[in-house]
Amino acid sequence: MAHIRLFASISLLVIASVCYAQAPSPAVPHDSAPNSPSVNRRVEVLIRSQFSVPLGYEIVFGDKTKSDIPGYDTLPVTFINGSKQTTANFLISKDCNTLARLEKFDVSKDPALAIQVDGRPMRGDEAAKVEIINFDDLECPYCARLNSELSTQTMEHYKGLIKIVYKDYPMEEIHPWAMHAAVDANCLADLNSKAYWAYVDFVHAHGPDITGARFEPAKSFLALDHIADTFGAENKVDEAKLGICLKKKDETIVRSSLKLGESLGINATPQMLVNGERLPSGARPAEELWPAIDRALKAEGIQPPPK
Repeated sequence: MAHIRLFASISLLVIASVCYAQAPSPAVPHDSAPNSPSVNRRVEVLIRSQFSVPLGYEIVFGDKTKSDIPGYDTLPVTFINGSKQTTANFLISKDCNTLARLEKFDVSKDPALAIQVDGRPMRGDEAAKVEIINFDDLECPYCARLNSELSTQTMEHYKGLIKIVYKDYPMEEIHPWAMHAAVDANCLADLNSKAYWAYVDFVHAHGPDITGARFEPAKSFLALDHIADTFGAENKVDEAKLGICLKKKDETIVRSSLKLGESLGINATPQMLVNGERLPSGARPAEELWPAIDRALKAEGIQPPPK
């Protein structure tokens, strides 16, 4: 089923058009009849002002057709710029005094609700009904702040009720060793989830040390490999397999996660989704994060723990 909403700007126009209509509407003058030059001009001026249409664009109106909304017809509006053109359907009231614009969303195919996390290390109860997916950058200081909050305060508060999964989203253009760190983390993820989370927590907590006073990529890369080796050994990871993976530096999994994030329109980290609900990007304090978790729990018929 598709969810339909009115653009906020157009909604205001609809309200304004009826606020003063206390008396019976007069008959529509001849020059205000459907598709008359007068009506078309008023509609064009309104569209140009409300949607900031560039001056170079031409606007052409198509023929009105019956719509699914009582009291409104569908009015095709084509925007032309040279050889390029696009058509959007508006709604216009029968008396030609109100214009509206509809958007439809197919909630059955929301990509945020179908993110594959099979095989990813998970924190929390695997059977939990609320899943927090975090697109993470291991060199991002805001991601480090969120990681600390999630792994302590939030996990303790919602013990047994949530599970947390990280997807890679290293922003290479501003974080030079983030990709290297993500690849190393995935080497551990394939072998031991405890080693993975130990690595993630340590790297997030020691980002400035890994970068160094004077950033030298080669030294940062060596430091990351050493950290991966250390936590691998502590968690009895197969040394030979880990060594081969760290040497290979296969970016396939990370690139796939980046592509997924881009398809979702992610352009900043950290980026969290709570059972598909996308929160504003950036480190979220508990007072902002917990209401989203509470909403997801209630939707599953679970009473959130008292704050």
